[in-house]
Amino acid sequence: MIKSPVRRARAVGRSVLYAVTGLVTVVLSVAAVVAGNFVWNGAPYPSADPDAVAQRLKARSDEVYDGFALPEKYAADSGRVDTGACYYGGLRSIAHIDEARSDVRSFGLDWSVPDVPEATARVAQQRVRQQLVQQGWKLTHEGDRAGPTSRELGFRFENPEGGDQVDVQWNDSTTTLFISVYAPCGQVPDEFVEYDWPEADWHPKEQSAGLRRAPPAPESAAPLGLLPAPGQPYSRMSVIHS
Repeated sequence: MIKSPVRRARAVGRSVLYAVTGLVTVVLSVAAVVAGNFVWNGAPYPSADPDAVAQRLKARSDEVYDGFALPEKYAADSGRVDTGACYYGGLRSIAHIDEARSDVRSFGLDWSVPDVPEATARVAQQRVRQQLVQQGWKLTHEGDRAGPTSRELGFRFENPEGGDQVDVQWNDSTTTLFISVYAPCGQVPDEFVEYDWPEADWHPKEQSAGLRRAPPAPESAAPLGLLPAPGQPYSRMSVIHS
């Protein structure tokens, strides 16, 4: 039996319809699986090369220490990059409450500069504050506090491009500058072992000649927000960054 042109067109149309319907079904099935995985696991963590992250945190610590422009007698202690816990996201976090993931870690480098007077710490912090502002970092925490028996100075900045953070604190009970440089959670390779990790150690480099020679300004000469340039005396014409 010879099909008429109309019947042939109808047959072709049904074939196309079946093909399109099958394709749409596959696409919707894949989308449902992806959406379900996202709801269950949450957003995936980015991959992280531990050595590269450690090098970045140590380089940032060098910049901060150099930015302090402290007189030579105030020397920083060495530090070490440590990893921190990261947790499951999405609905899966309910099934793994307070259970850290073994394949995802955050990174932090803590170090300090002891025996720094308040006036010197204030000026040093203001220098680093200006440095971070100029580099596009955003202030996320203001840590200046004054109580009846204690005083604290500090701040935290975050890099909006990757989430790295720099936290600087000082208090009059210890007269120590405490610095923490932090990188957010990332998925590390299976072969990463933190114990005896050679890239983790940080030792402060000698600051550039001249920067370490900046004299500490008198406490009354550096109100919050006024920042003298490294090696330069305080001036009320200094650029204000808060």
